Amino acid sequence: MVNGLPSEVEVITLFVDDIASSKAFYARVFASETVWEDAVSSVLRFGGLLINLLDVSQAPALVEPLPVGPSSAGARVLLTIRVRDVDQVCRSLREIDVDLLNGPVDRPWGRRTASFADPSGHVWEIAQAIEPR
Repeated sequence: MVNGLPSEVEVITLFVDDIASSKAFYARVFASETVWEDAVSSVLRFGGLLINLLDVSQAPALVEPLPVGPSSAGARVLLTIRVRDVDQVCRSLREIDVDLLNGPVDRPWGRRTASFADPSGHVWEIAQAIEPR
């Protein structure tokens, strides 16, 4: 570990293609508190972690000289949320018209998982602990 660099992640910023549809999706799917919001961003509290939904037009200044990749390039991140009952959460997601990418499926590493994507293609996985096979 680099001296002085803490091990706790404070904020994850997701570059989104359409801030309005992303805000609506996250409001519909997650019961998270909005701690900051303006025309180009929305910061949501997930326990001790903040998720910043940021309009992709604002991203270049944060990552230059690297380019900002298009959402059409495919999945580049998987964010996992621990839940008690994956099957129940999947039923709840379907009730609000969220399409699953996969699952529920028992994984050999001792998790039952399912995944879905936000409007910009960021993949969220829900996972519960199970006995490994």
